[in-house]
Amino acid sequence: MISEAFSEENSVLCRLDPGVKIVMASAYSCAAAVLKQFSALSAALIIAVIVLAISGQNIRVVVKRLLAVNSLIALFWVLLPLTYPGDALFYLWSLPISRAGVILSAQMTLKSNAILLVFIAMIAPIPFNTLGYALERLRVPRKLVYLLLMTYRYIFVIEEEYHKLIRAAKIRGFSPKTDIHTYRTVAWLVGMLFVRASKRAGRVYQAMICRGFKGRFYSLQKFEISRMDRVSALLMGIAIIALTMLEWGVRWS
Repeated sequence: MISEAFSEENSVLCRLDPGVKIVMASAYSCAAAVLKQFSALSAALIIAVIVLAISGQNIRVVVKRLLAVNSLIALFWVLLPLTYPGDALFYLWSLPISRAGVILSAQMTLKSNAILLVFIAMIAPIPFNTLGYALERLRVPRKLVYLLLMTYRYIFVIEEEYHKLIRAAKIRGFSPKTDIHTYRTVAWLVGMLFVRASKRAGRVYQAMICRGFKGRFYSLQKFEISRMDRVSALLMGIAIIALTMLEWGVRWS
């Protein structure tokens, strides 16, 4: 099964309404995504680090997530300075390093890390079932929410079926090569995977009907917006306004 690496235990943010956290994280991410000034981007990253510190997440797990994302961003650091048009900042083995490419890569790095840290602090610790319930309260289409929940709940079943088919093929002496037989076998494996997944989905649905499922999930937890939620939303709103003022150069006095 998919593990939930982050936990809300002993966290200040765990007492906030999950719907409020989703709205705050989404609003902050949208604001950070449109920033271009490095003063505003640096402030956005600092705010994200502060929010992460308040959440009390495991630093090792956070670093692993950051390494996974920044390994992809490193690719842009290689490509953009070499391919982006503009004046050369310097030359590396007679290759011009674009100033605009370096600036764009730095902006992407700051934006992505700020957004990721806020989502790790606010969204990642929410149990998936609670996350679906919060999305439904935010008027996200119910079918989309249920599709998300069921995919999360039963994706490991498809993985089990896949491993069964692979073991069966290996027992019959299958060894992947670059020939027609391999292509046909892989196509058969994919087709059988869809067939078995469809049959398993039918059995799961019948089991849910037998247990009284009427097209809606219910949560045992009841969430209400508290004073702490309002204060947190207000502070996040102030942070977003401050970033906007830094971005567009609005004077404080």
